Amino acid sequence: MSFENSLAVVSGGASGLGLGVVQRIVSQGGKVAILDLNQQTGQKIASQNPKQILFIKTDISQEQQVEKAIKRAVDSFGSINLAVGCAGILGAGKLLSKKGPMPLDYFKKVVDINLIGSFLLTRVAAMHMQKNQPDENGQNGVIIHTASIAAYEGQLGQVAYAATKSAIVGMMLPLAREFAKSGIRCMAIAPGIFETPMIENVPDDIRKALCDSVPFPSRFGKAEEFAQMVEQINDNPMLNGSVIRLDAAARLQ
Repeated sequence: MSFENSLAVVSGGASGLGLGVVQRIVSQGGKVAILDLNQQTGQKIASQNPKQILFIKTDISQEQQVEKAIKRAVDSFGSINLAVGCAGILGAGKLLSKKGPMPLDYFKKVVDINLIGSFLLTRVAAMHMQKNQPDENGQNGVIIHTASIAAYEGQLGQVAYAATKSAIVGMMLPLAREFAKSGIRCMAIAPGIFETPMIENVPDDIRKALCDSVPFPSRFGKAEEFAQMVEQINDNPMLNGSVIRLDAAARLQ
C-alpha cells in the first residue's frame, strides 16, 4: 500500500509532524483530510491543492466531531485506508509546583487530546476501514499514532504528557491483535526531539543543550523525516503492533 493510493485522515495535520505527513502523501499523489482546530491555516493548506486535500475543523477529543469528520472524508474520497494521529499538546508541568498542585482540569485536557483523541481516531477509522476491499496483502487499512520517547524516559514536568504517550504505546499490541481479522495494522512512532511548533519558542541556549544531548545526528528531527517513517510503516505489511523509536539514539535525562 503506497502513498500514491492513500486515502488518509491526519489529525493535527495543519502544522508540525502532521503537516509533514500531509505534504508527503500529497506529493506522491494520495488524498488526505486534515483534522485540526486551526481553521485559518488548515483552509489555506487545502486551498493550495483542493483536489487532494480536504480540511475539516475538528476537536479530536470530541466524539461526535471525530465521527462526522471521518465520515465526511469517507464520503469525499469513497473510503479511507490510512489514519495518522498527530494531534497533541505538550502538557508540561509538575504535579506539585510553586503554584500549587496541578489542576485536575489541566491533566484531563492533556489526556483528552493526546489519549482520548487517539482512541476516537482509531475507533472511527477502523470502523470504516473494515468495510474496504483488501489489497494484494489482504490489508484494509493502516493506523499510525504518535507516541514519544517520553513514554519510556519522561522528564521532570512531563507527568501528564508521559502518561498519555505511555498509554498510546500500550494500546498498539492489543489493537493489532483485535484488528488482525479485519486486515488493519496498528503502529506507533516514538519521536525524539523534533522541530515542531511545540518547541519553536525554546531559547537558543536550551535548544543547543537539547541538540548536544542527541548522540547522532546531534540536531532536532525534521517533520519530513517523521513523514518518511510513516510512509515506511504504511508500505511494509510486516510492521504491526509495535512502536518505532525515531530519536537518533536520544535518551531523556
